[in-house]
Amino acid sequence: MFHPIKHFLVVHRHRKLVFRHCRMAGIPLQGLLHDLSKYSPQEFIPGAHYYLGYKSPNVREREVKGYSAAWMHHKGRNKHHFEYWVDYQIASRRSGPVKMPDRYVIEMFCDRVAASKVYQGDNYTDQKPLEYFETGFAKNFMHPETARVLETWLKMLARDGEVKTFAYIRANRKHVYKRQ
Repeated sequence: MFHPIKHFLVVHRHRKLVFRHCRMAGIPLQGLLHDLSKYSPQEFIPGAHYYLGYKSPNVREREVKGYSAAWMHHKGRNKHHFEYWVDYQIASRRSGPVKMPDRYVIEMFCDRVAASKVYQGDNYTDQKPLEYFETGFAKNFMHPETARVLETWLKMLARDGEVKTFAYIRANRKHVYKRQ
């Protein structure tokens, strides 16, 4: 089934929440520009085609096709995804994770919290983004320092709530890797 309006509304709600979170974290321009590639035909059409409403359409596209072309397009254009930050490592002669710049780690945090709110709906709590991180494989593929910073903030969110966590991030945004 093709659901362009429903998909558009989910994308719009997500971007609106990310913008709100990015403003709270002190990076409003990144929030404004966040995920604009989702409106490109390469991402929007599969998103509307595989729309589920309760989780990313990329999951469904992957189930049906064995891969998600929309996701591959998305992660290659959006620096707030840790998958973007993989490069050839001279020492190991293999590809591996690279430490993400501070501003993109902050945007990744904002993105994860917003995605949890959108897909969890009324079931959202400040624990949900941490639970998703802990049950997923992301930290195994991120640069260890990036994973540590993200996990620290997710634990802070779960323990202290949104207001305190975003205030902390905003106050320390130029020293993400130094202050953890």
